Amino acid sequence: MTVRLGDIVLRNRLVTSSSLLGYGVSNSSLVPYGMSPISKFVPLERFGAVTARTVTVEPREGHFTTRDVWPLRELPALLKRYATVLRQTDTGWLNAFGWCNVGIDAYLRDYYPRTRGQRTIISLGGFSAEEFVTLVDKVNAAVPAGDIAAVELNVSCHNVNFDFNKIIGSVLAEAVPRSNHPVILKLSPDYDYLGHAKLAAEHGVSGLTAINTVKGLRLDPRTGKPWLANRYGGVSGRAIKPIGLRVVSELREAGVTLPIIATGGIRTFDDCREYFWAGADAVSLGSASWFASYPGYALSPLHGLRIRSLLNKIEKYTPPSR
Repeated sequence: MTVRLGDIVLRNRLVTSSSLLGYGVSNSSLVPYGMSPISKFVPLERFGAVTARTVTVEPREGHFTTRDVWPLRELPALLKRYATVLRQTDTGWLNAFGWCNVGIDAYLRDYYPRTRGQRTIISLGGFSAEEFVTLVDKVNAAVPAGDIAAVELNVSCHNVNFDFNKIIGSVLAEAVPRSNHPVILKLSPDYDYLGHAKLAAEHGVSGLTAINTVKGLRLDPRTGKPWLANRYGGVSGRAIKPIGLRVVSELREAGVTLPIIATGGIRTFDDCREYFWAGADAVSLGSASWFASYPGYALSPLHGLRIRSLLNKIEKYTPPSR
């Protein structure tokens, strides 16, 4: 089974969001860093595509670490680190990992070859058009055309403290024409997403991801200190579903015809249908595919069953025609 969204070919209409399943494979045999425990209970090749963690030209520690193997004796230190970049808040999550990743060369050498059985979207992040061109060229050289679903240009992350408005035009103009693979632009609700979507269409982008996390802040009510090391973070989960639905709907109302992969608070089949009715062509599981309190990891088999059930329904579902 395949689903074609313009130039983008997926196995079905349910994909996973960037970072939540790490690089699609891990070096750890226990609970892999950056990779959901549900990956042990849901074959990742069943998803329409797995969007890998955003990779940059050079390795980045970000606000966390590039390590993905932690001995048991270092678990307390790992949990302490996590508390500075990931916190549960109300009906969502607040994170500020800051594009921590092993870099494009290590990803293509050590991780991507082991995910060839999956459909993959490679997420790319950079701070200039030149960096995005370098990333696209490296993917072109290592991955034959057609072997992945797309590359995603992450030109909207809040956790790296950079104003992407300054470079998005040059990124689209220079990087998109060089890609041998379909290109997806990831939109932020905190930027001019309508303008960026129209600019993407002008430059030959194949699809849109809507939305990235929403910029947020939490303070310790006793001390006034920020929860996260970066002060601000990206809010994900159920809390941002109304925002995601609004953005998708407004994109369609504005005449944007590019395929849209919708993400933001999706957990159930009803959530998916809402997004399809709003105008999405596919949907993406973010926080629901991984984030849980650490004791909640024990429920991973149940989360796996829930996601398998969702995949079964999505595979049989035909979205309403527009």
